[in-house]
Amino acid sequence: MKIIDLTHAIKEDMPVYPGTKPPSLAKANTIESDGFAELLLTMYSHTGTHIDAPCHMITGAKSLSDFDAGKFVGKACLLDFSDVEAAEIGLSDIRAHEDKISQADFVVIRTGWDKYWGRESYFNGFPVLNSDAARWLAAFDLKGVGVDAISVDSVGSETFDAHFAFMEKEIIIIENLANLDRIEDEFFTLSVLPLKLQGADGSPVRAVAIV
Repeated sequence: MKIIDLTHAIKEDMPVYPGTKPPSLAKANTIESDGFAELLLTMYSHTGTHIDAPCHMITGAKSLSDFDAGKFVGKACLLDFSDVEAAEIGLSDIRAHEDKISQADFVVIRTGWDKYWGRESYFNGFPVLNSDAARWLAAFDLKGVGVDAISVDSVGSETFDAHFAFMEKEIIIIENLANLDRIEDEFFTLSVLPLKLQGADGSPVRAVAIV
């Protein structure tokens, strides 16, 4: 068994979605003064490698705490679109992988954009599923869809077509994945367990591939 870490480290100078604040990791207690070390963490629920719950954008929809823990672990397939130069992944592009998708609980899309993590270019130009492709994918019985980019929709989107396509079907969204190029297997077990926060609209996760 091999464990591949798919998670970006949380630190104060990390990239965050435009308009939000980076996390603060303040030393609340130290061994020297208090006999123990403890950090005071202040951060948004969608910091770093994280999950979006349906209630992130849909009023009255399920939060992360409404799902059983099994929702966050399952069989995943990796779709590699890192060589796509177009701004969108179309219906014909995603449909070509129908057989793999039909066997999976999670669809993980590699854009290759995690190589830009920490740079301004991380926020622009990554390929996203267009509306038709997202809704076609949402018709499968999936637990989640993940990407190695800041969002499943373009930064600055006003319609958030992919977000709504998945959230309306209670498919969780995993964003800011890393190291997808290290996965060589066609299928693998994905674990994206969130913090157990009551009513959470999202949560940072320690995402791992088990192969």
